[in-house]
Amino acid sequence: MSAPVVIVGTGLAGYNLAKEFRKLDGETPLLLITADDGRSYSKPMLSTGFGRNKDADGLSMAEPGAMADQLKAEIRTHTRITGIDPGHKRLWIGEEAVAYRDLVLAWGAETIRVPVAGDAQDAIFPINDLEDYARFRAAAAGKRRVLLLGAGLIGCEFANDLSLGGYAVELVAPCEQVMPGLLHPAAATAVQAGLEGLGARFHLGPVLVSLQRTAEGLDAHLSDGTRLQCDVVVSAVGLRPRVDLAAAAGLAVNRGVVVNRQLQTSHANIFALGDCAEVDGLNLLYVMPLMSCARALAQTLAGKPTAVSYGPMPVLVKTPACPLVVSPPPRGLDGEWTVEGNGADIKALCRDATGRLLGYALTGTAVQEKLALNKELPALLA
Repeated sequence: MSAPVVIVGTGLAGYNLAKEFRKLDGETPLLLITADDGRSYSKPMLSTGFGRNKDADGLSMAEPGAMADQLKAEIRTHTRITGIDPGHKRLWIGEEAVAYRDLVLAWGAETIRVPVAGDAQDAIFPINDLEDYARFRAAAAGKRRVLLLGAGLIGCEFANDLSLGGYAVELVAPCEQVMPGLLHPAAATAVQAGLEGLGARFHLGPVLVSLQRTAEGLDAHLSDGTRLQCDVVVSAVGLRPRVDLAAAAGLAVNRGVVVNRQLQTSHANIFALGDCAEVDGLNLLYVMPLMSCARALAQTLAGKPTAVSYGPMPVLVKTPACPLVVSPPPRGLDGEWTVEGNGADIKALCRDATGRLLGYALTGTAVQEKLALNKELPALLA
C-alpha cells in the first residue's frame, strides 16, 4: 500500500480538509491522528453551550467511527505524535514510525496559561476543545459564580453565554476596553454595556494574582487589591499557535507554522492550515479563512496546486446581548475612523484618504448594514 496522506488534528481544520479532499480523491489512503477523542464538533459552538443548555455530547456532531466511515479514513484518537522526520517523510508516535506521502499539520492552537499564586490553580479551566468543555461543565454543575479571565472575543462570548446559562459572571482583564486591537472603542463600549445588561461585571485593568480555596468557594485576589468570591474560573486569555514540534523538525515558524499561499511549509511535503498556520504572514483564528484554506489545500493534495485567497473576512461575534460584526482593516493599511449612532447601535467605519472602506465595526441594529458594506471591503489576501 502506498503511504497515506496524514492529517494531524480532527478539529474544524482537519475534518474539513479531509472532507474536501475526499470530494476530489476517493482512493488515496488517509490517516487522521488526534490527541483528543476524535469527535466531530464545531469549535465556535463551545461558547454557546450554556445558553442553549447543551452538554459536550449535545455539541458533538459525529463519533470518530462514523467520521472514519464517511471519509474512508483511519482515525487514531488519543494519540500524540512525538516527532517529525521530514527527510524520510515519516512521523513518530513514541517508538512507532508512520510514513506519509504528504503531512498536514492541523493541530490548532493552545491556551495561554498565566501564573497564579494560591492553592486553587486546578479550579482554572481553559475551554479550547470539547473535552475541556466537558470538564468545565462538570466543575460548574450546581455552582453559580464564575470568574472569567480575558476580555477578548472569546471572553466576551463566554460572558454572554454563561450569563444566559444563569451564572453570575465577573470578568477580569488587563485592558482598557473589551476586545482591544479588534474593536473601535465606541463599539467596545456598546458590547460591554450589553453584557452588563445581562448582569456581567467588568474589572478592566487588573489581573488575577492569587486564587485560594475557602469554605464558601474560591477567593480571588486582583492586582489592584480587589477581592472577588467565585466558585470556578474560566481562562480565556488567548491562544498561541502550536509550533513546537514543527520547530523541532526544522520547519520555519514565526507566530505560527510559516506557510506560503499553497499552505506549504518550508518542507515540500508538509503543509499546515487552521489556527496553527501563518499564511503569507497572516495568522487568522477564524472559521472563514480556515474553510478557504481547506478547499485550496484539498486541490493541491489531489494534484492541482492551488493558492489560497482570502476575500473580505468579517467576523460575526456571538454576543446576542449586543449583536456585533467586525472587519478590522487589513495589515499595513491606515485610515480614519468615523462613528455614527449611539447606545447599542454603533456604526464605526474606517476609510482611507480616498474614501475607500478599509474596515468596520457594527453593533446592535447597525449589523443589518454588513452585507452592503462587505461589498466595499478589500480582500485580505487577493
